[in-house]
Amino acid sequence: MPLPFLQLHGPEQKAWLRERLARPAPASALNMSDGFRLPGREGEPTLAAVLVPLVNRSDGLTVLLTQRSADLPDHPGQISFPGGRVEATDPDLGSAALRETEEEVGLPRERITLLGTLSTYETVTGYRVTPVVGWVEPPFAVLPDPVEVADVFEVPLAFLLEPANQQRHFRMQGDRRRDYYAIPYGDRYIWGATAAMLLILDRTLRDD
Repeated sequence: MPLPFLQLHGPEQKAWLRERLARPAPASALNMSDGFRLPGREGEPTLAAVLVPLVNRSDGLTVLLTQRSADLPDHPGQISFPGGRVEATDPDLGSAALRETEEEVGLPRERITLLGTLSTYETVTGYRVTPVVGWVEPPFAVLPDPVEVADVFEVPLAFLLEPANQQRHFRMQGDRRRDYYAIPYGDRYIWGATAAMLLILDRTLRDD
């Protein structure tokens, strides 16, 4: 079922999102991590923040995503949000997400208005990630860091929030079953942590 706010435009849509994100996270958006850690990544998680960039296009909101470089040690080649670990010099999680976004894809923070945060997600690589939702106002240019980012692209938000496009899969690792989410989009395969965080966004926006 389409979310009503998708029919709004401009300031009304932005205000609706800000109000919804200011509410406590619904129970359905909590504890979405499966608790699995890769060997050697056990212990206290490292704090990280990613930006969920909602781009205000004339034909509807889109989500800006990156494809990670195949040479990265963690999650190589996967689709992700711009972001990374929180540094001691970052005043807060929003600042960390903005800094990492500027470093990774060159998106200037002056084009971004932060609207709120989603519930955290813990990755298999030992990061506790806070997704920070940002409203991105065109025009802007992107300049990806070639060391970290292989590609930058956008997906319509309405497509990502459509339940028919959200899939649940599993695979066996030894005798352990690992469930994960996926949202295929054309030749792009959005899965794992990024898909789970999009589901957290979906459940947060659908909460009554």
